[in-house]
Amino acid sequence: CPVVLAPKNSSVAMPPPADIVKVAIEWPGAFPKLMEIDQKKPLSSIIKEVCDGWSLANHDQFALQHADSSNFYITEKNRNEIKNGAILRLTTSPAQNAQQLHERIQSSSMDAKLEALKDLANYSRDVTFAQEFINLDGISLLTQMVESGTERYQKLQKIMKPCFGDMLSFTLTAFVELMDHGIVSWDTFSVAFIKKIASYVNKFASDISILQRSLAILESMVLNSHDLYQKVAQEITIGQLIPHLQGTDQEIQTYTIAVINALFLKAPDDKRQEMANILAQKQLRSIILTHVIRAQRAINNEMAHQLYVLQVLTFNLLEDRMMTKMDPQDQAQRDIIFELRRIAFDAESEPNNSSGSIEKRKSMYTRDYKKLGFINHVNPAMDFTQTPPGMLALDNMLYFAKHHQDAYIRIVLENSSREDKHECPFGRSSIELTKMLCEILKVGELRKLAC
Repeated sequence: CPVVLAPKNSSVAMPPPADIVKVAIEWPGAFPKLMEIDQKKPLSSIIKEVCDGWSLANHDQFALQHADSSNFYITEKNRNEIKNGAILRLTTSPAQNAQQLHERIQSSSMDAKLEALKDLANYSRDVTFAQEFINLDGISLLTQMVESGTERYQKLQKIMKPCFGDMLSFTLTAFVELMDHGIVSWDTFSVAFIKKIASYVNKFASDISILQRSLAILESMVLNSHDLYQKVAQEITIGQLIPHLQGTDQEIQTYTIAVINALFLKAPDDKRQEMANILAQKQLRSIILTHVIRAQRAINNEMAHQLYVLQVLTFNLLEDRMMTKMDPQDQAQRDIIFELRRIAFDAESEPNNSSGSIEKRKSMYTRDYKKLGFINHVNPAMDFTQTPPGMLALDNMLYFAKHHQDAYIRIVLENSSREDKHECPFGRSSIELTKMLCEILKVGELRKLAC
């Protein structure tokens, strides 16, 4: 094959070195500067080069950040994420920025304070800035503002309510963002702060942003500190949370269920059933069905997750009954089986079922227990000694018999008259169905969820 040689004057484009990134850098009042960043150079050297290009002194007080909506600072740890064509911004260093905002949010001017808190809420998403602001004891400053600083402006609330609401909203937003970085322990907060946050769940129910952040803070407190769980549980009740599920804002509904889940998850074992009883009294299931699941909007992923967690926590309460074997000598437990027999066969029983010999009654009971579909016709209590499903199967059978009596009687009588090869015995089927549902619904897997 002939070899084709490239003309002497032709040039072949070479790929740029892997360590060179081409970017544009902005500076207020100046045209963007196009430059190549050598990723092998120290970041401080690159910042000095940029500052020299604009004749800016004290380059150690400057930093680079992404010029997109994130505004995240560029550090030695994340600089490799810079892509070709990225737009960067030269700005004050995280330490300088944190110091300035720390001073600005303490301004006596309401407008200046509001603008500073707005900036703080935005910058606090960046862990680099957050660390610097926290080093200035910024978390304590925010909590003090929540505890007592807002009281300072109580007289102005009536005439400056929008401004006050925005200030509180930005304060709580900054607090949430700073705490989300995991730099500060949740165990450091006072009862006064908890009381104030809990009060916002009711006091500012109409202010969506304040309510959402307050619920987020309560959830984090409960999940991250045993001591704070106890304090929050004393300040917030299920009755205070339920109304927020009946609104139309899905984000508020999601955070409300998240708080309920957190309280449920961290509650001692002896308190969980008590809490479940309260939720039942408050018709939580009906409220969720009406205002969340059947609402005229799609359920987002976070809401679906919180509903799943609530379901797991609720089903987990059945674990004790699922793992409890029936005691054949326990008369109270045996009475449940007698009740199943009575409901099914009372109409066709003798008027005085205590009449007749003991042998005759035993024979009648054995016949009826066979019709009910138990494996052990003589002593059906033995059918509930296997765990799972244990006593939970008997609980389900009794509930069905009492609350759906006509259907229960019909099923028992229809199956008792069928040929053996076509039978679907109520007792055995109920036990197997309960066992299957426990597996499908993962009853008893709370420990995996908690991890």
